[in-house]
Amino acid sequence: MVRRVPPGCYKRHMSKQISSMTGFARSEGLIGALGYVFELRSVNGRGLDLRLRLPPGFDTLEPFIREKAAAVLKRGNVTINLALKRVESPRIALDDVALEQALQLALRLAARIPGCSPPRAEALLALPGVMREGTEEASEAINEQRQIVLRGAFSQALEQLLAGRAAEGARTVAMLATQLDEIAALREQAILLAAAQPTQQRARMLEQLQALMREIPALPEERIAQEVALLASRSDVREELDRLGAHIEAARALLAEGGAIGRRFDFLTQEFVRETNTLCSKSATVPLTKVGLLLKSVIEQMREQVQNIE
Repeated sequence: MVRRVPPGCYKRHMSKQISSMTGFARSEGLIGALGYVFELRSVNGRGLDLRLRLPPGFDTLEPFIREKAAAVLKRGNVTINLALKRVESPRIALDDVALEQALQLALRLAARIPGCSPPRAEALLALPGVMREGTEEASEAINEQRQIVLRGAFSQALEQLLAGRAAEGARTVAMLATQLDEIAALREQAILLAAAQPTQQRARMLEQLQALMREIPALPEERIAQEVALLASRSDVREELDRLGAHIEAARALLAEGGAIGRRFDFLTQEFVRETNTLCSKSATVPLTKVGLLLKSVIEQMREQVQNIE
């Protein structure tokens, strides 16, 4: 007799949090006149795949981000994007060299044209390259301060992502527990239906063979009885139902264990599918076939949910 974990006890007995692999987090703020936005997106993946998109000049953040994320994330395709934007109006600076070149050319041209007035200041300033956007060279201290703030912002976004994945994982666990209960109930129905299947099938085959023997009496009755017994044994699904019960308890044990159980649970669902397919192929009655098809439907729904577990 296998020990059954009550449906409502998974969370109470769970030693580790079960997390989903899907989630989103966002952290934004200002560093002086520089605005930043960290966005983290996570979807299903076979392993842990971190994809970083960092602005030029901020590649030094990558080792910290990868180490921090790998320490708490086990599976999932995670995209980490950092966007920067200056929030104040750009400064306008005068390019003295470009202005001097433009002025000399304008004076030379005015001297060659009779009656031409000297070049005006606003005309010179409107020439391409004379006015440019000023660039502020960040000092080493400013760069270090930016690194500190951005590391903290990423850590905050990562915590939000973990919380979101944990909340989604809790909802998934509740759904899986319900589905396991449905599978267990359908298995009980299958046990009752399968108990009478060998006898029913043996009687049906004997009736058919007896009708055949009246037409072809040369078949030995002993050989017929052996063939009937063999066919009846092949339709016996008790072994598949016993293994299905063991898989149900193994799945409940995984939910109670918690942590990164996604790979093991995914393998276990394949065993669920295998036993149910065999059950349907051996079924000799319409009611048992219907229960088998319902089992396949619920197991497929469960398998879809398991794909989302870390």
